[in-house]
Amino acid sequence: MSVVKSDLIKELSKNYPNFLKKDLIKLFDITIYEIQESLKRGERVELREIFSFEPRIQAARISRNPKTNEKINTPEKRSILFKMSKEWTKKINEKE
Repeated sequence: MSVVKSDLIKELSKNYPNFLKKDLIKLFDITIYEIQESLKRGERVELREIFSFEPRIQAARISRNPKTNEKINTPEKRSILFKMSKEWTKKINEKE
């Protein structure tokens, strides 16, 4: 199941009719931008009771090619760990 930004904005505008749609779009963009910047800085992002993002760094290492047994330098890798809260996982699975 994928979520599209326009669908989220529509839902927000339904739930909060007092806000202008352009303000909701701006708020959404700022929120996403701040999450991205925090992850770039290596900080953990958590929305309590909803989800969390945590940057993970895999250190550089020397690996080997299994065919030729040649040693290869593998550079540092960055990834993001996403974890949803148990309550939200339950809510999502109940709908289906």
